[in-house]
Amino acid sequence: MKTDFEIARAAKLQPIDSIAKKIGIKSNDLFCYGKYMAKAAPKAQNTAKKNSKLILVTAINPTKAGEGKTTISIGLADALTLNGHKAALALREPSLGPVFGTKGGAAGGGYAQIAPMDDINLHFTGDMHAITSANNLLAALIDNHIYWGNELAVEKVLWRRCIDMNDRALRVAYVENAGKVPPREENFTITAASEIMAVLCLCDSEEDLKNRLGAMVVAEDKNGKYLTAKDFNAVGALMVTLKDALKPNLVQTLEGTPAFVHGGPFANIAHGCNSIIATKTALSYADFVITEAGFGADLGAEKFFDIKCRTAGLTPDAVVIVATLRALKALGGKQENLGERDLESIKKGFPNLQKHIENITKGFKLPCVVALNQFALDSEEEIGELAALCKPLGVEVVAAESFANGGKGGIKLTQTVVEKTKQKSMLQYCYELTDSLQQKIEKVATKIYGAKAVEFLPLAKKVLDEFQKTSYAHLPICIAKTQYSLSDNPNLLGKPTDFVFSIKDIQLRAGAGFFVVLAGDILLMPGLGKKPNAENIDVKNGVISGLF
Repeated sequence: MKTDFEIARAAKLQPIDSIAKKIGIKSNDLFCYGKYMAKAAPKAQNTAKKNSKLILVTAINPTKAGEGKTTISIGLADALTLNGHKAALALREPSLGPVFGTKGGAAGGGYAQIAPMDDINLHFTGDMHAITSANNLLAALIDNHIYWGNELAVEKVLWRRCIDMNDRALRVAYVENAGKVPPREENFTITAASEIMAVLCLCDSEEDLKNRLGAMVVAEDKNGKYLTAKDFNAVGALMVTLKDALKPNLVQTLEGTPAFVHGGPFANIAHGCNSIIATKTALSYADFVITEAGFGADLGAEKFFDIKCRTAGLTPDAVVIVATLRALKALGGKQENLGERDLESIKKGFPNLQKHIENITKGFKLPCVVALNQFALDSEEEIGELAALCKPLGVEVVAAESFANGGKGGIKLTQTVVEKTKQKSMLQYCYELTDSLQQKIEKVATKIYGAKAVEFLPLAKKVLDEFQKTSYAHLPICIAKTQYSLSDNPNLLGKPTDFVFSIKDIQLRAGAGFFVVLAGDILLMPGLGKKPNAENIDVKNGVISGLF
């Protein structure tokens, strides 16, 4: 079979204005970036079509075997289009960190891709650059204020610089500020974890963006009072830097289905969902909108429901949980020869999928279907075994061959999902905003992850007590933890039990409107692997290789 790169290069893309017309976007609402990419005028507030359906695609915990969540999402949207529905995607933008790190490109695979892949995976329309620049402009303004007299009596700077790259050397840096004040330690974050990324993804209008930027807590004064970006007169400059980034990007699948690709927070260290503006804009034009949330359902889906849906007033009409037989075998402890027939390993890995199913159907009260991303070596016996395991849970397993066959490979899955959207959907959150911060954390850890208890380490306990006394205590939580396990330990695969979930720190993101809760050994600045994907990438005569 051809490589992803060869398939993408051979595809005959349609002009982006033609893609826009398919779902009714007028030319005056389209801002083109070349022939195949554009930004669309945002529509967010109360613009969803009356009967439009929102479908969330999530997955089991990721493994090295791969799950193919984005591939299934794209294949599902293409299949809906083939069946005569007006469909659109609402996905996240890739980050240069994973592109040059371990994961590589993040635009689907095989015949289920969004395009142009090389532009989307690299600088795209400049959103990541704008967010990085705005973040670091604010850092510069804070330090400049301190340099010129510190009228606000800044005692502690809370705001951190960022970069859209995996660079562990920046986990600890020192800011010297031209000798005016003693050097201080600084910890860079990756752009995907910047609060400005979260603010952009959770706002629903230009005015809301401005208010959220102004509310970001960036420092403390000598009396312990919080200082915001508004106090530093930074909001106007930040708005100018982000004025184009606010508009959702429009591209297409290889089969010509419109795709809104906007915002890119990671799900392990951030909230893992594309922008509310892009999702609502898609819902204003399409009858079916396919969106996804990063990593496994314990991370992306929980944050999609408890943060994004709560903020935006959205209720998904159906949830698709993506799994592969290979990944289930890996979660069951199998290390090699994942393509060989092995019913026992599937049974051993199944509890991980079972936990995610139960969280969706019993916890969040939503209709659910399991999409089996099918590989060529998957046997009918193994597929039947998985279906039998899911049957007592009242969930159907549907095999999809989107990678190999694009939209045609997802027809059966589409038919099942459309039927699911006809059921009554009622979203039940994991916790209430009136719960204490400790209760919110404990509910997610015990209900969603399956922890027997939560341990708050000294720093976390200290700030927990402090935050509970503030006016921010009502905010939701965004737990940052390993993506590889339901627990905070990446080595506890499958469905671990009898574990204590450890919290090491809690950080306020007042503009975004949530607390970041750091668990286990999670870091907000990833590092590159021993042989990063960057070493495989090149360009010759304008043609990029090694990116996908």
